[in-house]
Amino acid sequence: MPNPQSPIVNTDFTHLLQHLMQQVGVSSFKALSRATGVSERQILRLRQGKVEQMRVDVLLKLSQVLQITLSELVANFSVLSTKGGRNIRSEFRTQNSGLKKTEQELLQEIADLKREYQRSHLALEQQREALQQEFQQSSLQLLESLLLQWPTAAHKAQENPQLAAIKIVPLVQKSLEKLLQSWGVEAIASVGAELPYDPQLHQLLEGSAKPGELVKVRYTGYRQGDKLLYRAKVNPIENDS
Repeated sequence: MPNPQSPIVNTDFTHLLQHLMQQVGVSSFKALSRATGVSERQILRLRQGKVEQMRVDVLLKLSQVLQITLSELVANFSVLSTKGGRNIRSEFRTQNSGLKKTEQELLQEIADLKREYQRSHLALEQQREALQQEFQQSSLQLLESLLLQWPTAAHKAQENPQLAAIKIVPLVQKSLEKLLQSWGVEAIASVGAELPYDPQLHQLLEGSAKPGELVKVRYTGYRQGDKLLYRAKVNPIENDS
């Protein structure tokens, strides 16, 4: 026969859990499982008061969604909270000391992870700056002849307005072609070319044209591999001037 002086220990905390769920707008145990990432089997253990069988990280996830502290969650769902009507915190203080220590360790791990994230973020920023500088340097090397010769060519053109532009064009064109080639960028068609109209590759500047009709390229377009960067701007042959 059971001892009449021994208190009946309540091991069903379903109603308490449902009350906390209602306060945060969680409608079912399945919804709680989805919101926390905790299995329904673990939630059943909580309802049965088997807190000591649950991992701290699982309890932490539940406490965050239910919007109570980890200590409050453990105290309220432990069978210790039903013994003799004593205060939960004082009743659980001795037994929960190890768990509090674990919670402190978990918080320390979170702080360490935050510091590690900040270090990683800083390292990525430094790497991004280094890659950007490397990209700029490689581009400058490709444009070296233009950078060195263009100021002199521009100065001579200012001194002598009669200087033919055709002498300067190859300087710019060669440097630009070299740079685009290194990036895998190619022209769709050269300026002045006459070719069949393709709406996917060509943009009409004026007039109208049906696919396949001849058009003349006014401004070249570019693509990089399979990616279209700019459509070539064209005019119908009869509208081109």
